[in-house]
Amino acid sequence: MGMGFRGTVTDAPDFDASADAETLYNAMKGIGSDKEAILDLVTGRSNAQRQEIVQAYKSSYGKDLIDDLKYELTGNFERLIVSLMRPQAYHDAKEIHDAIKGAGTDEKCLIEVLASRNNQQIHDLVEAYTDAYGSDIEEDVTGETSGHFKKMLVVLLQGTRDEPGVVHADLIEEDAQVLFAAGEEQWGTEESIFIMLLGNRSFNHLQMVFDKYQEIAEKSIEDSIKSELSGDFERLMLAVVQCIRSVPMYFAKRLYKSMKGLGTQDNTLIRIMICRSEIDMLDIRECFRMCYEKSLYNMIKEDTSGDYKRTLLALCGGDDDLAGEFFPEAAQLAYKMWETSAMTKVQLRPTIRPASDFDPADDAQNLRKAMKGFGTDEDVIIDIVANRSNEQRQEIRQAFKSILGRDLMKDLKSELSKNLERLIIGLMLTPAEFDAKMMRKAMEGAGTDEHALIEILVTRSNEEIHAMNAAYQDGYKKSMEEAIQSDTSGRFSQILTSLVQGAREQGPADWDRALVDAQELADACNEDSDDMEIKFMSILCTRSFPHLRRVFQEFVRCSNKDIEQIIKKEMSGDVKQAMYGIVRSVKNQPNYIAERLYKAMKCIGTDDRALIRIMVSRSEVDLFNIRKEFKETHDCSLHEFIQGDTSGDYRKTLLMLCGGQD
Repeated sequence: MGMGFRGTVTDAPDFDASADAETLYNAMKGIGSDKEAILDLVTGRSNAQRQEIVQAYKSSYGKDLIDDLKYELTGNFERLIVSLMRPQAYHDAKEIHDAIKGAGTDEKCLIEVLASRNNQQIHDLVEAYTDAYGSDIEEDVTGETSGHFKKMLVVLLQGTRDEPGVVHADLIEEDAQVLFAAGEEQWGTEESIFIMLLGNRSFNHLQMVFDKYQEIAEKSIEDSIKSELSGDFERLMLAVVQCIRSVPMYFAKRLYKSMKGLGTQDNTLIRIMICRSEIDMLDIRECFRMCYEKSLYNMIKEDTSGDYKRTLLALCGGDDDLAGEFFPEAAQLAYKMWETSAMTKVQLRPTIRPASDFDPADDAQNLRKAMKGFGTDEDVIIDIVANRSNEQRQEIRQAFKSILGRDLMKDLKSELSKNLERLIIGLMLTPAEFDAKMMRKAMEGAGTDEHALIEILVTRSNEEIHAMNAAYQDGYKKSMEEAIQSDTSGRFSQILTSLVQGAREQGPADWDRALVDAQELADACNEDSDDMEIKFMSILCTRSFPHLRRVFQEFVRCSNKDIEQIIKKEMSGDVKQAMYGIVRSVKNQPNYIAERLYKAMKCIGTDDRALIRIMVSRSEVDLFNIRKEFKETHDCSLHEFIQGDTSGDYRKTLLMLCGGQD
């Protein structure tokens, strides 16, 4: 990415290995060790200098420095310091060895190391592995893996990728066509073609191939991989593609994932901070700042503690306060992301489809039987309701009344309870009735659920909003607009009022107007916050999504900043959340909804209302896409998350809606 040196750890000037060895010896002498002195010294030297210190230590004291450090230190701090003392190739070798020799294989570690290293690093790793463990890395890896995943790892272990500058101009179009044919055209993906091309062509060449692929397929290579491949092979190929697009961006995402869950994945954190500290840590910090709401420095600070934390922060280098503008390279990345978003035609895929040979009268009778008499047969109810489309469910409601003279909703409410009842009733309502009810629930009672109001209004089409308005009026005898205005205030209320009109423009981007809009937004960033909010609202709440993608793309060029960053930095409270919701939805709606799902489940205590709202409302729209985004962002499938977070018949129904394990 950047020119020149982009690491944070460099050779110390006036270096004296023997003096350093003595400092370390003294720091470990006697009772308790001077950890501060150890970490300052180790992070203040380059890896090459640390190797000289190890040698000097042995010459001076006849002891192994690494053994002494292991003896004196404990926990993550020990792992981090000891790992810093190893030559990089030997550290990589140890990571691979631990990943395959431990209990269960750590595929994520194999993927990260082998997808991101260049040819020289791979060759050094292979050699170091044999030297350290007396066995052949390829044999060890193939012994623990299988299928296409194994084949791609073998290809990567060869370290025979074309060198960075090598571009076969005459093959770009052909490679893109071949990839397209392999994935899209025939039944069954021709995985070997993906393996051959993605494993051997240079990064520069493949970047051009991916651009060409996007033109041909009208979607990104990542989207194809997500819909065509699965399991570890899918994870590996996505990692390879992300590294081809930008290695620092790949590591920024891995670092974020390692810290954002409940427990920190210290292995991953240590591995990346060490291995990139002398290569591209500055670029990683820049990418991190672009994607997330805080600097890498602050995330490490909040997520770790003690000497371990101090060492990691020393490797990280500085704290990128959010004020600065992008480095040109990061601005290009942000621009490219918006461009990709603008060019991609996402094929939305539901998880629930209409049942074939559907008989509403039959279903109505079976539902009645399941609820009649003593006790309820929940299995029958779940089986029918979760396996029909919403239109079919409406026919069942009608048949229930026509044949039995009973109100199915009333019967279900009296037979079911708690979350299962809410979920089944949600599925039985029409989408408009359900949306209206969710809007109502978000506003009634003591507190307002602003997040729910935003999520619903920024993800629904004009038609859906009009239908929701009608259903609200019908069900609650007042307009949704009135309800919003009596329940919210100020600029936030104005934004919701604008969205609830369902008057967003439709249609493709207008390039000339997009340039004007982008410039107006960029100028507004220098106004006072009131004027800025009004200008943002007038554009973000009214323009079509395809148009806004181009506006946000050009905004990067006009301001050298990313729209998301500006919103996070310059706005606050509900207005910030609403603007952010619009931007995220414009950028990648399934990803935005996947984030909302994650937030509903990750805390102690599940937000069941949000979980039900999303699973019900997206099951016939884009829940498949949401699942794929969820897995890529959180390294864990939606299925696993629901499985671990809910129970009983409620869980069973949610998993049926989820539709697959990924």
